Amino acid sequence: MARYIDSVCKICRREGMKLFFKAERCYTDKCAFERRSYAPGQHGQARGKVSEYALQLREKQKIKRVYGLMESQFKNTFKDADRSKGITGENLVSFLERRLDNAVHRAGFAGSRKEARMLVTQGYFRVNGRKVDIPSFRLRANDTIEVAAKKKKDEKIIGSLKAVERRGVPGWLILDRDNMKATVSRLPVRDDVTLPMHEQLIVELYSK
Repeated sequence: MARYIDSVCKICRREGMKLFFKAERCYTDKCAFERRSYAPGQHGQARGKVSEYALQLREKQKIKRVYGLMESQFKNTFKDADRSKGITGENLVSFLERRLDNAVHRAGFAGSRKEARMLVTQGYFRVNGRKVDIPSFRLRANDTIEVAAKKKKDEKIIGSLKAVERRGVPGWLILDRDNMKATVSRLPVRDDVTLPMHEQLIVELYSK
């Protein structure tokens, strides 16, 4: 499957905000966005008129890249959200948050979603006691995520858990740091997402 292989710092600059792709580095003065907050490219500092469609497209691209999804994956997730009961935009946010790779990152087991996705595919985690190596696995209320017994001494996970206080753990996850376990106490809601997000723009884009 194709993946973005260019500098991820360019994505933050293009979207005009920190998206924390490089974990702890993003909190230091080495962050590329801190040094050059304008868009990359020859005309990055130029300001032009932005159409309504461009705003909708940029929002979709931003959220898709934040969660590390390909176009088809993101579109299928939107279709699931649209078919579900409730507000489509809020359903979309909840479904994205409930991905296993995102939950692993949000619980503090990985410094970034990219790292979390790699650890999941390598079999580092158990969901309700069973091995799950599919990053898109959608969690439900009362599910438990636990680091596999053979992986609990892994330096990447230990180092990430030490830094979890800086990022914080969302209210829908309960972290047991000593046992390297996290529990989904409830389904995530819109207010649990701190990243600036305008999901209604995405709904409007796909409604055309």
